[in-house]
Amino acid sequence: MTIIPRWEWRAFGDSFGPAERRFESLSPERVEESDEVYLLSLESDASVKVRAGLMDVKHRLDTNDDGLEQWRPVLKASFPLAAADAGFVLETLRAAAPRPDRPAGTLDDLTRGREDVLALEVHKRRERYTIGGCMAERTELRTAKGATRTIAVEAEDQDRVSAVVRELGLSSRRVVCVARGLKALVGFGSRRYAVIDVGTNSVKYHLGERRADGEWRKIADRAEVTRLGEGLDETGRLGAAPIERTVEAIAGMAGDASRDGAEAIAAVGTAGLRIAPNAAELVDAVLARCGVRVEIIPGEEEARLAYLAATAGLGLAGGSLVVFDTGGGSSQFTFGDGERVDERFSVNVGAARFTERYGLDGLVSEDSLTAALDAISGELARLDGRSTPDAVVAMGGAVTNLAAVKHRLAAYDPDVVQGTVLDRGEIDRQIELYRARTAEQRRAIVGLQPNRAEVILAGACIVRTVLTQLGRESLTVSDRGLRHGLLAERFTPSRRNTG
Repeated sequence: MTIIPRWEWRAFGDSFGPAERRFESLSPERVEESDEVYLLSLESDASVKVRAGLMDVKHRLDTNDDGLEQWRPVLKASFPLAAADAGFVLETLRAAAPRPDRPAGTLDDLTRGREDVLALEVHKRRERYTIGGCMAERTELRTAKGATRTIAVEAEDQDRVSAVVRELGLSSRRVVCVARGLKALVGFGSRRYAVIDVGTNSVKYHLGERRADGEWRKIADRAEVTRLGEGLDETGRLGAAPIERTVEAIAGMAGDASRDGAEAIAAVGTAGLRIAPNAAELVDAVLARCGVRVEIIPGEEEARLAYLAATAGLGLAGGSLVVFDTGGGSSQFTFGDGERVDERFSVNVGAARFTERYGLDGLVSEDSLTAALDAISGELARLDGRSTPDAVVAMGGAVTNLAAVKHRLAAYDPDVVQGTVLDRGEIDRQIELYRARTAEQRRAIVGLQPNRAEVILAGACIVRTVLTQLGRESLTVSDRGLRHGLLAERFTPSRRNTG
């Protein structure tokens, strides 16, 4: 018999809003109760369970742009399992194969002595309906460690599933498969969360995994230059083309997050969106396109989160500290001592703005460079007259590129960049390197990301001016940034609702 894979949308939660009322208005076609055992793995979200005395395994074949997952049954086997079937189950769970001298035919054989696989007893109560030609299911899952609820919609036609999800008002919820939902319920293993930082020049994406011991592991970290602020300084508004580029980038990142198992996405907008009166056009377009809501955060909050990321990532000694994060449209400054924050503020000094204002995207005369430096210094006057701090930490695309060029990194290596010390001499050398080259010539410089060729000179000038006005000869580079601070703030239980 040919088995046709089915597309599934599923989410977990205590309440599902309008969808609950829709289900309450219908009579279930059938109600089923069952006792099952799920095999949960630290390394896999595959569907592996024992139901009605049979080992039942499904493989996820694909995930579409709406987050729907396509599943296909691949094994139904009775106990005791044949050696090949037991090996297949463990391979699906990405668990170590059984020792040849040990049996693996029973459920206990598969899980005994393992820390990477958990056998979880689950009692299910399922109400089944048909909505829009799809099977819809409302389920309560009970375990010894607690209970949870889930709604699922599935069919062979993915468009039909998406239509029913929209009809139920559930499009904004993230898709979470049963294995991930159960692991979250009982606190087994790791959980993944994503952060998207929508800046004036680039959109940054970070997917982190929080282990059971509370430690974070990077799964993905990348940036895409979209130049959202292109023309903003001149017109005072976000342009249609930059908005379209940025929405496309965010939607792609949201799709990656869903495919890679993120339970939630936090997306924030910074200077460009704070300044532009038509910022809602981008926010609304992103929400409609991929269900992600972009929160425009104040500059002071941006500075605080950057400080949190820097102090957590470098293990700095005590003493007065200034952390600054310079982006395309603004720079954020936080003054503190250790973990204590004394002052934080944001100024509208960014690489994209000064690149456009002073034509710093190509060959630049010494007079034009001096004029740009003087203007940057004037706008950073809030730094004047302060005591010289014991340390300065810088983050953002400008300083990480300066560090990569210093190390001549043909391929960006965050472990090399993290903790790099940049002194005034090295920054001055690079300013001259960029001043005397066109954007195309800059792209040939080893270590410089090609898509930053236009804005790197302005970024270097901002970094140099900050050092001068703080009276420091050098700074330490942090590869971490706003997105890392936001990840820790929003998705670490002990930090929620603090600070």
